[in-house]
Amino acid sequence: MDDKNEIANSTSFVLASKVKDYFLLTKFTLSFMVVFSTVISYLLAPNIKFDLLQVLLLFVGGMLVTGSANTINQILEKDTDAMMHRTSKRPVASGRMPAQEAWIFAGVAGVIGLCIMYSFSTEAALLSLLSLVLYGFIYTPLKKINSIAVLVGAIPGALPCLIGWVASFTEGNEHSWIGGWILFAIQFLWQFPHFWAIAWVAHKDYSTAGFKLLPSDKGPTKFTALQGIMYSALMIPIGLLPYMYHISGTISMWILLGCNLFMVYVSVLLFLRMDIPAARKVMFSSYFYLMIVFLSLYADKIKFN
Repeated sequence: MDDKNEIANSTSFVLASKVKDYFLLTKFTLSFMVVFSTVISYLLAPNIKFDLLQVLLLFVGGMLVTGSANTINQILEKDTDAMMHRTSKRPVASGRMPAQEAWIFAGVAGVIGLCIMYSFSTEAALLSLLSLVLYGFIYTPLKKINSIAVLVGAIPGALPCLIGWVASFTEGNEHSWIGGWILFAIQFLWQFPHFWAIAWVAHKDYSTAGFKLLPSDKGPTKFTALQGIMYSALMIPIGLLPYMYHISGTISMWILLGCNLFMVYVSVLLFLRMDIPAARKVMFSSYFYLMIVFLSLYADKIKFN
């Protein structure tokens, strides 16, 4: 009896460890944030009402495509991940999962995810495929070549907004792309102060791995901080566009303005202090920014009959 219990416990432990590894492989928290913006962008589209089944389907499709891209990223970066403290315990980098198994998972997840996105619209499937290829096969290797990788990576990073918007394109409901591009622009610009703050905090790790992710070759400098201020400032006029194009109302416009001004404020603090605590403040502020901005836009959505 004890042997059976030991076998059952051992099997449960192995299964739990494998599930945990797949969560790490897909970068679940990051993927959740990405798909969150996809779902909200879908719900912001004209004439779309909340349908739990459709929302769950879109969420699953987005998680599979994003998880596939993140898996490819970890396969290609397994050697460099093993060199960095914060990524050395990832499944492929640590050797707990063979690269072949990860490739199979990436392929299966990607195909199923793209099929689900196709069930919404052709445009959503094609943009999802573009995002996967850009992130997995272009942005990932470019990180070791030039800091322009951040600009390239910001495209698949913002495409989920456009994907969510065009997922609403059904027969008789093929409206303008402009709303999707506005949401894309908000998330596109947000990524620069957000990602540079992360790169600032993890600069030693990134340098050890040979990644070139800050705009200055000399690492965290005044120039890097100034770039963060510039992109945060550009978010201010872009934040007015959802109101101007009747996507959302006055309340969300003021919320976006306040959030954008706060991002400028924390970016200026980083420029003045030039230290890791200030960079962390930018990083954590940017996490809350995205959630507050997209939820306020949805709560204040202008509904058309």
